[in-house]
Amino acid sequence: MFDWLVVGAGFAGSVLAERIASQRGERVLVIDQRDHIAGNAFDHLDAAGVLIHRYGPHIFHTNSEQIFAHLSKFTAWRPYEHRVLAQVRSPTTGEDTLVPMPINLDTINRLYGLNLTEDEVEGWMAARAEQVPTVRTSEDVVVGKVGRELYELFFRGYTRKQWALDPSELDKSVTARVPTRTNRDDRYFTDRFQYMPAEGYTAMFRRMLDHPLITVRTGMEFSEARKRFSFRRLVWTGPVDEYFGFRFGKLPYRSLQFRHETLDREWALPTGTVNHPAESTPYTRVSEYKWMTGQSHPKTSITYEFPSAVGDPYYPIPRPENAALYKRYEALADAERDTWFVGRLATYRYYNMDQVVGQALATFERIQKGAPVAANDDARLKTASAGD
Repeated sequence: MFDWLVVGAGFAGSVLAERIASQRGERVLVIDQRDHIAGNAFDHLDAAGVLIHRYGPHIFHTNSEQIFAHLSKFTAWRPYEHRVLAQVRSPTTGEDTLVPMPINLDTINRLYGLNLTEDEVEGWMAARAEQVPTVRTSEDVVVGKVGRELYELFFRGYTRKQWALDPSELDKSVTARVPTRTNRDDRYFTDRFQYMPAEGYTAMFRRMLDHPLITVRTGMEFSEARKRFSFRRLVWTGPVDEYFGFRFGKLPYRSLQFRHETLDREWALPTGTVNHPAESTPYTRVSEYKWMTGQSHPKTSITYEFPSAVGDPYYPIPRPENAALYKRYEALADAERDTWFVGRLATYRYYNMDQVVGQALATFERIQKGAPVAANDDARLKTASAGD
């Protein structure tokens, strides 16, 4: 007999399980259909002994001191500021070149052979920007800031590969996550706290779940857990449509396929990630983990990411008809008693890791107060940072 069943051992489920066990003194069973904890943040040593992220690079960043302090109970940190280069064809030379992404002053100067200053580049971009009366789509966001040529170079092909939709068909939130800068700041994120768990994510999750009142069962489906165990309350972090038996149909997601390679040399890339926006390249990006982990090793491991329509659900597809379908499931979720829906899949939102932690912590506060959690309660994210 358990007080709680938590479905999913990623950030949402693990944060809530630890809070419930340590603060309420209640017994918690955490299950995951995968054979490991830590969700998509799971990392491990590959055959060569290089620490890799099985589901692609996960870079922790947040502006929330509360979230950072909470996770610091379970890990030491390694400072890390992620940098990304994009391989694009220069409009002036016609040759492929690597330039900083997000677009900044150096990006423009290198691509066009210019020597603009910070004051000048803002006007340069404004002169190329298109007038967009109402910004609705991802295309509107970019062409309204930097014009169509840079949109075509950096965003259109990448977005079409990632989402299998043109940016003109996607909500503005997709490309709005990536800023455009007029200075030389080449960091991908600008959050106050930018760190990686010193021993990796899995080690952090292992400490989080190491409590005498927490039992973890991996490789277990929800249907099996319901047959084998008794529980009074439920935390669901899986797809919300799955919980309700796809009553109104499936919510659309995009997935990813990964190709991991170990190379017999110390380094492979000039930075942590290189984006490949061109549609002629089947993958969207390549990442090298030693930049992120700080590991010293004579070999290196890299990962190619291939967007896919099949596989585990990763990204809710932000389109109006999908939002409307989710609203129908949200109404069902709000009516459930003693069940809390938490996380990216359960609330059909494109959250960063820190936002999921913030959502879980806020949900626990509601549990403590005896209030039901509403699936559309955005107050849960007050402590979390904006998107990546």
